[in-house]
Amino acid sequence: MLDQLRREIDAIKQKDPAMRSTVEAFFCYPGFYAILFHRINHYLWNHSLKFLARFFSTLARLLTGIEIHPGAQLGEGVFIDHGMGIVIGETAIVGDDVLIYQGVILGGTTTNKGKRHPTVEKGVIIGAGAKVMGNITIGEYAKIGTGAVVLKDVPPESTCVGVPGRIVKCKNQSHVVDLEHSKLPDPVAAAIRRLEKQIHENEKLIEILLEKNGLPIPDDELDEDYNFEELFGYYGDKK
Repeated sequence: MLDQLRREIDAIKQKDPAMRSTVEAFFCYPGFYAILFHRINHYLWNHSLKFLARFFSTLARLLTGIEIHPGAQLGEGVFIDHGMGIVIGETAIVGDDVLIYQGVILGGTTTNKGKRHPTVEKGVIIGAGAKVMGNITIGEYAKIGTGAVVLKDVPPESTCVGVPGRIVKCKNQSHVVDLEHSKLPDPVAAAIRRLEKQIHENEKLIEILLEKNGLPIPDDELDEDYNFEELFGYYGDKK
């Protein structure tokens, strides 16, 4: 038990630069208490003391603002930072060294009794407000961006951002905890940049074609009176 407590405190030291001492970690981190309560509640749950497990987990939620079902499985070195509003469902499995920020939900999408919550593998980082829903798997060392809604499996060592979650491949991703969530790739912004580049290339091509055929090149801001019919009619006659 003492070794496990040391592991939890070591996880805080490694993942929270704001921590100044072991005493502070022990007394001032609601995420630490939530996990400590859960270890006890999970033991009660597995020994058929389910009512007591649920009762104490409810008390833990009132004290910490973090709801972890006693049936959920949490690995070693899990760190819940800030923690308020976190929900971890009954059949969720959270691997070792996972970092979870405030407002995260590991929720279910069905009323079936079987496995209906996510499996989060070793070393995953889940940003604030992210929703990971259903019986899906988040692969080792993956990163879930702030506010993402993840409904499908996420491969190991990749990044998932947006609503719904979009996967961005990250080769040779470092396993060092990266707290700069603002630098996560944005696939929507990348798509917009590609469109802007394509538009610019098309404009250049049109200018070359107009110049080659002796037609006037319009200004950047086209007048409403610009004769597009003449332009398109010219190329229509060439077919």
